[in-house]
Amino acid sequence: MADPTIRLAQEADRAAIEAIVKAAYSPYLERMDRPPGPMVDDYAERIAAGQTHVLEDDENTVGILVLEPNDGFLLLDNIAIDPACQGRGYGKLLMDFAEEEARRQRYDAVVLYTNAVMLENVAIYRRLGYLETERKAVAGYDRVYMRKEL
Repeated sequence: MADPTIRLAQEADRAAIEAIVKAAYSPYLERMDRPPGPMVDDYAERIAAGQTHVLEDDENTVGILVLEPNDGFLLLDNIAIDPACQGRGYGKLLMDFAEEEARRQRYDAVVLYTNAVMLENVAIYRRLGYLETERKAVAGYDRVYMRKEL
C-alpha cells in the first residue's frame, strides 16, 4: 500500500470531488435549511483557478481541499473526506498540508470557516489550534470563522 499523496486537482477529478463533497456534507442537510455551501460550489472554477487539491490513497481519491489566497492569510475554504475513509487521519493530513502550503506561500495564518450547526467541526479545529475570531451570516449561512497563526 502506497502512502497517501496530495496533488493539485485536474478537471478529470471533478466528478470524484463532487461525489466526496456530497457524501461528506449530506449528513448536515437535516440540520440546515439549505445545502451547505460546499455542495453548491463551482468545482470546475475552483480547479481551473488552481485552488483545489485531492488526496489519493492507492490511486483512489479519498479527500479534497480548497485553498484560496487572500490578503494576509490563506483561506481554507473547504476540506472533505470520503465518509467511507474517515477515521484514518486523512483530515489531519490535509490540515497539515494547508498549513505547510500557507507557509510555503509566505502567509502568517490560515483562516477557515464552518457552519455554526457543524459543532463537530468547530471542536476539531479548536483541537488543531484554531481560535474563533467571529461569527457572522454570509450568503444566508451562519458561519464561524477561525484562525491559526503560523
